Amino acid sequence: MKALCRDCLWVGETAVKRCPNCGSPRILAHAELASLSMAHMDCDAFYASVEKRDDPSLRDKALIVGGGKRGVVTTCCYIARMSGVRSAMPMFKARKLCPEAVIIPPDFSKYRAASKDIFGRVALLTPLVQPLSLDEAWIDLSGTERLHGAPPAYILAKLQREIEAEVGLTVSIGLAPNKFLAKIASDIDKPRGFSVIGAHEGEAFLAPRPVSILPGVGPAFVKTLEQAGYRTVGDLARAEPKALATQFGAYGLRLSQLAHARDSRAVDPDQVRKTISCETTFFDDLTAISDLEDQLWPLCERVGKQARAGGVAGRVATLKLRTTDFRIITRRRTLPVPIQTARTLFNVARELLAVEAHGVPYRLIGAGLSDFVDAAEADSDFFGGDERKTLKNEQTIDTLRARFGAGAVVTGRALKHEERKPAAQRPGEPKR
Repeated sequence: MKALCRDCLWVGETAVKRCPNCGSPRILAHAELASLSMAHMDCDAFYASVEKRDDPSLRDKALIVGGGKRGVVTTCCYIARMSGVRSAMPMFKARKLCPEAVIIPPDFSKYRAASKDIFGRVALLTPLVQPLSLDEAWIDLSGTERLHGAPPAYILAKLQREIEAEVGLTVSIGLAPNKFLAKIASDIDKPRGFSVIGAHEGEAFLAPRPVSILPGVGPAFVKTLEQAGYRTVGDLARAEPKALATQFGAYGLRLSQLAHARDSRAVDPDQVRKTISCETTFFDDLTAISDLEDQLWPLCERVGKQARAGGVAGRVATLKLRTTDFRIITRRRTLPVPIQTARTLFNVARELLAVEAHGVPYRLIGAGLSDFVDAAEADSDFFGGDERKTLKNEQTIDTLRARFGAGAVVTGRALKHEERKPAAQRPGEPKR
């Protein structure tokens, strides 16, 4: 199999411009089409697509999922992207770029349900599925050809067609010899894309592209690499690995491997979530540490609840702040033992906050846990008997809230937080 029609699933031995069976131009052709088995699947503009599916009146409109004049864009549809709107962009900027856009708040219950529907179908094809988020995952279909009676490329094209027809959403797929190239490939032809990067073309494909295409290379690191003379991936590939290691430490060796299109990571369906975090953007800028702490506590409660529900405990506590000029400040502390309680996370985060809250106004605060271990193996003796008691109390609260509702148990600090909220922030009340 060298060619495949993505509309009718015709297969052939030679590449053609149009399908001889149905006339479609959506032909997938590659010399290695029948031998590659590592894939990355990414849902197209996922949150916005779910909203458009559920409300057909939004179909031809620019749509931004986010909210509030001080919030940020969670995601947006491709029509809005044509105006320059991007995820994580401040809402005021998105409104200026696309004033005609319809803006709606996110509904994660709907997105989780859609994600479960999509990736539940993927799990029927192979147990080797590693989710990255609600809308993307790596998929290893090695050894499944005999089971399904067709190569992975055919099975994935069939799945892509099924998701669009039965779930009402579109996905893009990248097929390659490793995880890194598969993720790169899935971005090539969005939306409704299916792209292939073969084992023998990876390095040449990457060579002319900017270093920012590499994972872990953010804007600050891009500047560092460019100052060192590495503007393209090809520049890194031509460098001696030893020189990169000298300049950039252990990650320098990783950069060398990626530049040569090498990635030995396996798909790990049991990989623990890397981070649990929650954040909130304020109705008005906050400066006083007491006000910031009031906003911080419910976030810690949510993080702690998710950690306990997931059966994990984190070794690293994180505080996130965003200034009025959108500069992000992140502070982390490695803990003596892993934790999963809101109280302990709050106590650590408030100490980090005390260092930063010195008269500077902030527009956002967040809290998180990372570096997880199985909670069953964690030592909950961070604060001796007090920590064990706190964990037991919070587990009891989880049980009561699950049975009687979220408002069944409200802590004193959470009550104080609700009382201080502006009316437009209180849940369950119409905005004024």
